Amino acid sequence: MEKVVVVVFDFDRTIIDDDSDRWVITEMGLTHLFNHLRSTMPWTSLMDRMMEELHSQGITTDGIAQCLKRASLHPRIVSAIKSAHALGCDLRIISDANLFYIQTILEHHGLLVIDQIRGSLPEIKRTFIYTGDGMGDYCPTLKLGGGDFVMPRKNYPLWNRICSEPKLVVAEVHGWSSGEELETILLNLINQLAM
Repeated sequence: MEKVVVVVFDFDRTIIDDDSDRWVITEMGLTHLFNHLRSTMPWTSLMDRMMEELHSQGITTDGIAQCLKRASLHPRIVSAIKSAHALGCDLRIISDANLFYIQTILEHHGLLVIDQIRGSLPEIKRTFIYTGDGMGDYCPTLKLGGGDFVMPRKNYPLWNRICSEPKLVVAEVHGWSSGEELETILLNLINQLAM
């Protein structure tokens, strides 16, 4: 039976060191309007309103793409992703971030080696390594089994939740704080699984 290592990444505050929605809002000068409307609308409606405002100012999709290309990715995260791909890992993203934002940033950094998550095939043995930071990453973490790994970003909601009830998480936990740590831990785990 074929064995595949699947590395799953969250996007905001994991692959990029920021929240992509907030990055666009700040870089495009909409912070004041955003803060004014934040308590009055659900997130998706608020982001739709921000896009309407950009459109009314004559900002095009290309202008937003240029803004996204300035978003910060730690160079060691870029090299970790490229190395994991070169080592034959199946790379996936699970994120509630804007798909256009994700694709634009990944393409700009030469990281279109990552696919959206899809169902696994039962005849293939898959070992998962899940990296994330937020509470939205907690439920997927609980689905991981023995032999899988979770890499929560230290001092972020996922890390804090895991630390509050560690016995609920079956996967082996490896926290990280920086791009260097993420790269080192991820590649060590991949190499350990290759043995």
